Amino acid sequence: MQKECSKILQEVEKVIKGKEQEKKLILAAILAKGHILLDDIPGVGKTTLTMAFSRAMQLEANRMQFTSDVLPSDVLGFQMIYPDGTKEYQKGIILCNLFMADEINRASSKTQSALLEVMEEGKVTIEGVAYPAPEPFVVMATQNPVGFVGTQLLPESQVDRFMICLTLGYPSHEEEILLLQERQGENPLQRVESVVSVDELLAMQQQVKCVHVDEKIYDYMVTLSEQTRNHPLGMSPRGTVALMEISKAIAFMNERTCVFPEDVICAFPFIAKHRIYLTAKAKVENYMKNEVVEEILAKVKIR
Repeated sequence: MQKECSKILQEVEKVIKGKEQEKKLILAAILAKGHILLDDIPGVGKTTLTMAFSRAMQLEANRMQFTSDVLPSDVLGFQMIYPDGTKEYQKGIILCNLFMADEINRASSKTQSALLEVMEEGKVTIEGVAYPAPEPFVVMATQNPVGFVGTQLLPESQVDRFMICLTLGYPSHEEEILLLQERQGENPLQRVESVVSVDELLAMQQQVKCVHVDEKIYDYMVTLSEQTRNHPLGMSPRGTVALMEISKAIAFMNERTCVFPEDVICAFPFIAKHRIYLTAKAKVENYMKNEVVEEILAKVKIR
């Protein structure tokens, strides 16, 4: 099954050049049944990247542009009431394999909160009736940096439900030239082929669950999480679980049956940074989250 991971990444490479670490982490999060938050400026390929992954894995993908007037019912669906009094559930756009929430931090708090149940439990509840999301189910959301017109901070409870947070950044000079050349013909997305079926992906996710974690690795993960809690708000137990799950996925992608410390070290910055909140004094002193994460990794040693 590990060969399928390479095939998926090769197909995504047809559309997004470079960003090898980011693409591997996104695939690892999908294998770990986690949700992904892409925090970056518009136009760097976040939506294109999402669609490339959905095509490579034959996932049913829906995309919604979040704006201030989007309502919870637009996302979750609603009950249609007919003249004879009968009701019928109108399926929400989020009930798919891969839901792309574009510019999620432009939506109202009420709409954002509507995502909490389905992201955590894989179901939506409308008038007391639960409707399960299909398997697999992944939310990939993009958000613009704070300060962009019309944006607002996501609530901590929602941010915590994203397994990882990534920033793509600008492409290199050579990668951007290649991007221009490839856009002369057809859309590169049209060249992405399906190399893994939904059933194969589900089997891979099950194999990730079976990856072994040693007691010393458990201790190492928990100690890392505890160190983040020296700040006003650090990693929750949900974050620690996310660290374990994605570390197992990284080990699986590296063709191993057990987690090594380097798998945890690879995943930790992308699990922790969006869950750490600094004091005002720390911000004034430019004590940035990257430095916090680096200090924790340098301080904590596996026992």
